[in-house]
Amino acid sequence: MRIDEFAQPIDDTLPFDVVDDVAIFMRNDPMFYRKTFFPAVMKMKNRYDAGKSCIAEACLGEACNRALESYCRKFDLGKRPEELLSNEERKALIQKLYSEEMTQIRNGVY
Repeated sequence: MRIDEFAQPIDDTLPFDVVDDVAIFMRNDPMFYRKTFFPAVMKMKNRYDAGKSCIAEACLGEACNRALESYCRKFDLGKRPEELLSNEERKALIQKLYSEEMTQIRNGVY
């Protein structure tokens, strides 16, 4: 007999879109927003105002890494940050935030 004949496989997928949830967390958690996300967006704005290029990974990559750590710690999901999102999902998170924030920067919100 095999062990999987005795136990059902565990489905550890989360019942919500983690990319969207982390993006919302980054914008709505007051301490994270004030200390990490807003400064990253302001660096993007300064580069945009100076006419320099803004590369999404360079501008928001570290903020997203910190967000994943804070998110896992705050909500105690039983996953480490590197287990929470795959590389493709992490890139999707960065691109989502980058496109939304650059739209706001171009519109003069910041």
